[in-house]
Amino acid sequence: MSVTVPAGFVAAGVHCGVKDDPASLDLALVATDDGVAVIAAAVFTTNKAPAAPVEVSRGHLAATGGRAAAVVLNSGNANAATGSTGRSHAEHTCALVAGALGCAPEEVLVCSTGLIGIPLDIDAVSSGVAPLAGARSNDPAAGAAAATAILTTDTVAKQVVVSRPGFTIGGMAKGAAMLAPNMATMLAVLTTDAAVGSADLAAALGVAVGQSFNELTVDGATSTNDTVMVLSSGRGSAPSGTVFRDALAEACASLAAQMADDAEGATKVVTVRVVGAASDDDAARAARKVAESQLVKCSLYGADPYWGRIISELGSAGVTFDPDLVSVAYGGITVCAGGVAAGHDGDAVASHMAGRCVEIVADLGLGAGHASLLTNDLTPGYIDENMRTS
Repeated sequence: MSVTVPAGFVAAGVHCGVKDDPASLDLALVATDDGVAVIAAAVFTTNKAPAAPVEVSRGHLAATGGRAAAVVLNSGNANAATGSTGRSHAEHTCALVAGALGCAPEEVLVCSTGLIGIPLDIDAVSSGVAPLAGARSNDPAAGAAAATAILTTDTVAKQVVVSRPGFTIGGMAKGAAMLAPNMATMLAVLTTDAAVGSADLAAALGVAVGQSFNELTVDGATSTNDTVMVLSSGRGSAPSGTVFRDALAEACASLAAQMADDAEGATKVVTVRVVGAASDDDAARAARKVAESQLVKCSLYGADPYWGRIISELGSAGVTFDPDLVSVAYGGITVCAGGVAAGHDGDAVASHMAGRCVEIVADLGLGAGHASLLTNDLTPGYIDENMRTS
């Protein structure tokens, strides 16, 4: 379960001092084993206040025509809202890593996650680059160290491996809050040895992100640092048809589900499905309105199947809607039909609501449009985590 499983990649994670706790890893590396750049693709935050690492990595991918030899990531500080100094720090980090690996600075991509608006301790990062490069290995433990070093408020590392005949995909991610499309307060780095072209890699990543990270919303907030990257060594076979795209989507979906399960303060992982909509776009908009409703989230924390709140959100979602046609079900048990209360087994619904995983299905009764989102309940634990700088 590591980014080092695909042929041609190494990783490492060390403590450099961005985080105060010397036992906390806070600097990570994923790189090619020979320091040679390979094809790469990335999807970045849509936030119009992008962090310095986002700006630098975008520029580096443009300069190399979509190639990279390494990704360096720090946690504990987002290097966001830090102006030209922040961009200089991000470039300096890339230059140091390039020097250690023997590649060009623009062949290094950089990510940061943590506190916004606070200058990055570049001296700490700089001091960590040499030991980080020295620790790089293709051992799974090195991949696990890298996955741990990118965590902030996460409680567990998030890793995935998806294997297909002739190639493998490995991945790691972090994210526990500010999780909203497009993408989340999240970083994800994936590696593969599949022999795919640059355009195909970028297209597959776009599809995979759309079916995973963009279908996850914890709190409706979009971060300044969201980044998903994939590097391909090309040392495996060339997949035919949609085999690679589907495998990459599976890997990203696993990482997104792991993030939902580790969301700040969450006691429930909730799937909101809207079916029977006039279009897929309507279904997606309606599902998001329900998934991001604070009232609905509070009901979920209380294990209360208050379907009236769902009807209200659907009716205000700005989509085609007829209150006389809608139905709502919790865990496959219909509690509302034709826009009014439906007889049901209350004990069965209560049992479903008491569980860790909850499913809400709203059928608009209008067409074939459908969409699904992952979300969580709103809890005192989330408020405790976010009522101060964190």
